[in-house]
Amino acid sequence: MKASPDGRTVGVRHIGVIMDGNGRWAKARGLSRSEGHRHGLDALRRMIRHSVTIGLEYVTIYSFSSENWSRPETEVSFLMSLLRRFVQRDLSEIHKANVRIQVIGDREGLEPGIRKLLIDSEDMTRANTGMTLVIAFNYGGRDEITRAVKSLARDAAAGTLDPDAITSDMIGSRLDTVGIPDPDLIIRTSGEMRLSNFLMWQAAYSEFYFCQCHWPDFDEAEFDLALADFAGRERRFGGLNAKAL
Repeated sequence: MKASPDGRTVGVRHIGVIMDGNGRWAKARGLSRSEGHRHGLDALRRMIRHSVTIGLEYVTIYSFSSENWSRPETEVSFLMSLLRRFVQRDLSEIHKANVRIQVIGDREGLEPGIRKLLIDSEDMTRANTGMTLVIAFNYGGRDEITRAVKSLARDAAAGTLDPDAITSDMIGSRLDTVGIPDPDLIIRTSGEMRLSNFLMWQAAYSEFYFCQCHWPDFDEAEFDLALADFAGRERRFGGLNAKAL
């Protein structure tokens, strides 16, 4: 349990964020999608700073899905340039804030320069002991589960694992998020109400918060509204609440 600067308890360790609506934000203002993504990066900076301030332990951002490669080449290229800009301009501040970066997603087949950026970010911040910023890049929940199952299948085929001994905990140990607690709360902006292949295994008992604002407009006040809504919920994890007993 953590407390915000105003003394309000934030009963949450891990928040997942689906940063949606950059394109719609830009279209509503007669701007290019690139401008929407650029302003979305500003919103990400605000969110990271606020997460550190209120004492969150983990924040996972859905930065680039495995399906996003199907977008127009010019848009993908711009998103990659934003990633480079984020690392070049923001990594030092993140490091000074004692934030540790961890990247999840499939790194096979990534362009070497992009892969190096991700590795360098992790290496620079590895010893930090503050909040962990988990960056889901080239990530898809189904792909993650498939890779975990393949890993177990290889062990079974090699005779080092009895298939009947496989448990859900064992599957979890082969996921990209091993060692990271499941998200307590998943926030999605822009009014869409779906997971879009984000942390599908880990979100089994997560609470969800959907807000109408597009991601570039997501600020500290919107973040606090999500946390206040979460604080009013009772999590039962498949059990009964106290009143029902």
